[in-house]
Formats: sequence, C-alpha cells, structure tokens
Amino acid sequence: MALVPFDDRDGMIWWNGQLRPWRDAKLHVLSHGLHYGSAVFEGERAYGGNIFKLTEHSERLKNSAAILGYDVPYTVAEIDEACRATLAANNLTDAYVRPIAWRGSEQLAVSAKLTSINLAIAVWAWPNLFGADRMKGVRLGLAAWRRPHPETAPTASKAAGLYMIGTMSKHKAEDQGFDDALMLDWRGQVAEATGANIFFVIDGALHTPKPDCFLDGITRRTVMGIARRHGIKVVERAILPEEMAQATEVFLAGTAAEVTPVRQIGELSFIPGPVTERLLRDYEALVQMSPEKVAALAA
Repeated sequence: MALVPFDDRDGMIWWNGQLRPWRDAKLHVLSHGLHYGSAVFEGERAYGGNIFKLTEHSERLKNSAAILGYDVPYTVAEIDEACRATLAANNLTDAYVRPIAWRGSEQLAVSAKLTSINLAIAVWAWPNLFGADRMKGVRLGLAAWRRPHPETAPTASKAAGLYMIGTMSKHKAEDQGFDDALMLDWRGQVAEATGANIFFVIDGALHTPKPDCFLDGITRRTVMGIARRHGIKVVERAILPEEMAQATEVFLAGTAAEVTPVRQIGELSFIPGPVTERLLRDYEALVQMSPEKVAALAA
C-alpha cells in the first residue's frame, strides 16, 4: 500500500475556530512549537461516531498546556465541540482524533511570552497501531533511552518534545526486528512502551508501574477500572526489570494501541492469555457504548 503523505490529503482540519481544507492547514517554519517543543497534543479515538472519553482528553490538553506555561484559548466544552465538528466534517465515525496546541511565530527565542497560542484538530481513519491480529502479541526491544526525572522535564504534560526519545527508541527497536521498545525510567525501573502503558499479570493480579515520570494514560485508567469490576486485583508499584520474568501475561494499553498483548520483551517470552483477552474484549465493548453509559460505569 502506498504511503499517503499527511500534508496532501482530502478532508478538513479545525484551526483556531474555523474548518479549513486539509492541504491549507500549514504553519510557518519559524513557529516556536517547531523550534522549542512548546506544543502539546492529545490522541483520541472515535467509535461509532462518539469520541471515547472526549472531555477527559480535552481537560488533559488544557492541563498539559498549563504545565508548559500557557493557556489554550478555548474552554474544555469548546474543544469537545470542535473535535466533534471535525469528525463530522470529515464524514468519519471510526477515526483517530489529534488536537494539538502550540506557540506561534510572532517571537522566536527561548522566551516566547508574546507568541499566539494556536489550536488545530485533525481526524483520520487509523486502525489499531499493531493491526487487527494483535492477539498473537507484539515484540518489544529494550530502549537505551530512559524516561526522565520529573524535576528535569514536564513529565505530567503530553508535551510533543517528550516524544523525541520515544521516536528514537522505537526506530532502533524496529531496526532490530521488534514492534516497539520498552522504556525504563531514570531509576532503572520499568516505565512504559514508547507510546503506551504496560501491564503485567503476576499471580493473577494486574501489576503496572506508578506513573510518576510518565503519563497516567486515560486508556490505562480505563483498563484498571475494567479489571477491578472483574474482581482482579490492581497493583500500582515500582517494577524492576528482573521482575518481568514472573509475569504470565503482559499487555500494552493506549489510545493508538488500545489493548495489545505482548509476547516478547528482549529475551523474555510470554503467551497472551485469558486475563489479557478478557480485558481486550471488554475494552472493545466499552468504547462502543454511548458516552452516558461509559460515564455511568465509571461512576
């Protein structure tokens, strides 16, 4: 299949309050967000015309920007409505949704308080990151780069600049024949994959690293809620790399990855099992529910 460039597609993109043709959604090369990483973004999915946990994503976008020192000039409700309008304008019901906010081109320096704050939203058809047959499990290499200490980077923000080490780690893993990479944190503890949280089934319980230097993912929290409704014990704790061998099942959770089993991490092998499959199927059912029913289940 030929690769379709993201700058040359049909469709509409919401940009600072207006829908404009996809090919016209361009910014200046001297935009601060490009040079200094002052952009924040969200990854969302629409199922059957409903964007899953949309308001939680919009709230996190606002919070991510606040951590970086600026305010997205739209309310959460306005961002929600803009996402829905963009989905409708592109005649999509099942899609990936990407809101992004960034500092503009009025000022190019480390200090950029005089820049405008821009918001754009794009949507496109994008199946699961690892494909429809993901129950066979994906393979993770071990990343050389580590998630930073929260005193050295704004780790609670979904800031674009923080994904650079993820890109480098994933590229190296792919060059080695893996699907993705497992990243440790600055302490040498298990953190996450390059764009998804990780879970381990150990003695029937679900263990996952504490999100103290990486995002507490919305999909992560959703899966934990599903597990608890099934009576599965959920343990958030520091996990050392040598403990991974104790796991009988491993899976990733994230908007793009959804719930994806892992069959290998470095030299360790795992067999996708019943706990992972149950959570995967329940997650697939949950995202197809109405927003009202999803909210009721979470209450």
